[in-house]
Amino acid sequence: MTDKFTVSVLGTGIMGAAMARNIARAGHPVRAWNRTRAKAEPLAADGAHIADTPAEAVQGADVVLTMLYDGGAVMEVMREATPGLRPGVVWVQSTTAGGEATAELAAFAEECGLVFYDAPVLGTRQPAEAGQLTVLAAGPEEGRAVLEPVFGAVGARTVWTGPDAAEGSASRLKLLANSWVLAATAAAGEVLALARALDVDPERFFELIADGPLDMGYLRAKIGLLVDGELTPPSFTVATAEKDARLILEAAERGGARLHLAAATAERFRRAAEQGHADEDMAAAYFASFDEPRP
Repeated sequence: MTDKFTVSVLGTGIMGAAMARNIARAGHPVRAWNRTRAKAEPLAADGAHIADTPAEAVQGADVVLTMLYDGGAVMEVMREATPGLRPGVVWVQSTTAGGEATAELAAFAEECGLVFYDAPVLGTRQPAEAGQLTVLAAGPEEGRAVLEPVFGAVGARTVWTGPDAAEGSASRLKLLANSWVLAATAAAGEVLALARALDVDPERFFELIADGPLDMGYLRAKIGLLVDGELTPPSFTVATAEKDARLILEAAERGGARLHLAAATAERFRRAAEQGHADEDMAAAYFASFDEPRP
């Protein structure tokens, strides 16, 4: 068996482009598509074939990888891709779609005779570009040999959560991880907002917690983006963070849990997006603390 596979990447935004580039650099033929073609074009320099349609992108593919906005977008694009799909193709679904949407996508895969893997990833722009993502994956064991070199190209670690992708175990674990990331992001913004409201230099706060149990590299990184005004290009946008926060709330509600912090965090992202920060790094949720523009 060859360890080189033709991989179709549908969706070449922040994460998808980095993943496609690393897959191509690992020697796998890549066929890329994005609804805005200009976002996919730079991948041609890495040897990727840029397709005009999803159906063209998946022709001859051994593996189809979807990295789109949400479950609805994935279903729409895969329906467009159907004329180019052949039975037995491995479908790696890496969009953060939530458990309910994952079950619907798995059912669609079964209808089309595709081998479906629920495989969201942990990480943002920098680890994606470095091929250091963590892949959370669920799916049948017999197809995993095909995926090992592909996952190895995009990630430093693969965590298998179960053999049945339709159960959404990988997507549920991803929501759990994202709930912590989004809460930490919101907390970082509020710490800076409170510091400025109290006229306290944020550096004094960092000095206070330095090297102790309250210190956190992620906190420093997000506040650093705000202090330095480096919210673009984003690692993870405000709009996408709000979408994920809503998925977390919906999943919790179905499971009988009330997440008051997650609800407040989702509202902060919504407010920041409404203020014009939707396409900036999610650290821009900071601006939701104020009615007037802040530095």
